[in-house]
Amino acid sequence: MGKTVIWGGTFVTMDGDGRVIQDGAMVIRDDRIEYVGEKKEELKEGAGEIVDGSRRAYLPGLINTHGHAAMSLLRGYADDLELKVWLEEKMWPMEAKFTAEDVRAGALLTAAEMIRSGTTCFVDMYDHMDEVAQVAEQSGLRAVLCRGVIGFPEEARDAKLAEAVAFARNWNGAAGGRIRTMLAPHAPYTCPPAYIERFVEAAHELDVPLHTHMSETRREVEQNVADYGVRPVEHLRRLGVFTRPCLVAHAVHLTDEEIGLLAAHGVRVSHNPGSNLKLASGIARIRDMRKAGIVVGLGTDSAASNNNVDMFEEMRLAALLQKGANLDPTAVPAAEALAMATRLGATAVWQDDSLGRLSPGMKADFIAVDVDQPHFRPLTDLVSHLVYSASGRDVTDVCVDGRWLMRNRELLTLDEERILHEAERRFERLASGRA
Repeated sequence: MGKTVIWGGTFVTMDGDGRVIQDGAMVIRDDRIEYVGEKKEELKEGAGEIVDGSRRAYLPGLINTHGHAAMSLLRGYADDLELKVWLEEKMWPMEAKFTAEDVRAGALLTAAEMIRSGTTCFVDMYDHMDEVAQVAEQSGLRAVLCRGVIGFPEEARDAKLAEAVAFARNWNGAAGGRIRTMLAPHAPYTCPPAYIERFVEAAHELDVPLHTHMSETRREVEQNVADYGVRPVEHLRRLGVFTRPCLVAHAVHLTDEEIGLLAAHGVRVSHNPGSNLKLASGIARIRDMRKAGIVVGLGTDSAASNNNVDMFEEMRLAALLQKGANLDPTAVPAAEALAMATRLGATAVWQDDSLGRLSPGMKADFIAVDVDQPHFRPLTDLVSHLVYSASGRDVTDVCVDGRWLMRNRELLTLDEERILHEAERRFERLASGRA
């Protein structure tokens, strides 16, 4: 890879101090950032490439902390339905037909979309996860992956757990360290208590985090109380889930006490505002979680419930929703929304020592945005524009581990034409019921 110098760009460092460097320079050596700051001619010495960064804003790659990549094959298939109906009558019957090839096709489609819209690291929970891991390896993306396990039918539980453990063991640290793994009992309402305890035990043995859906809908919470006598947070605490590093998706319906409990146990939350709105699940108490010290990252969930994986859209929704829900325009400022997609997202997946900031020593995972467009002018506040004005379509370049995945909007690691064709072909097979 050698040395690359980006010259004359604007750098949104996300270093915690809100530092934005105008007309600066960034030096990349191999897979790391070596320098970010003012331009100095000596920085060019020994460079294999000097990139003209003018008219571009550079920021850390966006981190999508919850999703199901293969479900892009079901984008638009079943919209405007309540979650229980959407899942049980539409999604699960179609997903039961998914083959490994279908999962690969959907994951490739999502990978292309993620790269095009500036995501460099994603969390994924699904079945046939070897296929998703291979897509991450091929595409050059960074990933935190887990085999999501639903605890029925009962006779399949042992095999599913064994598969999840084998995947977590075999792929952790793969692709030169770009792939990490977790264990993932799907949710308290789909996995019986004793089964979740087995996941906790396995996570301790493998020394990996746990990931699960939690408190996504009011009905789910009510059902948990009816079945087990407690709300989901206390339920998972009693089962030992929070004795492991834990990332929960959604966490929409929480009491003050539950927020305090999650904060006390260092549980991370993936906030999925787009999906939660579309499925009418509710609006999570993000302002209150952040005040309690909970680390909150952003996620898109699947393209079947969103219907895209554009993290710029999630940033905007996260900021706007909290303002409206709390009648407080300061509830989630633009800088915090951007942090949730970068620096805090890195913390949510336990990689803040190497991701989420543009600073020396960090991994060279970054994106470039074309700011030479009408919706960025006047350039009064770049961070504000990135959250409230930008979209994934403004991303021009994507780099992960010092390797370009997209240059000037051209995908370099994936055959986009083939991916689009295969996705259409695979959905037609699923919809027709053909084997």
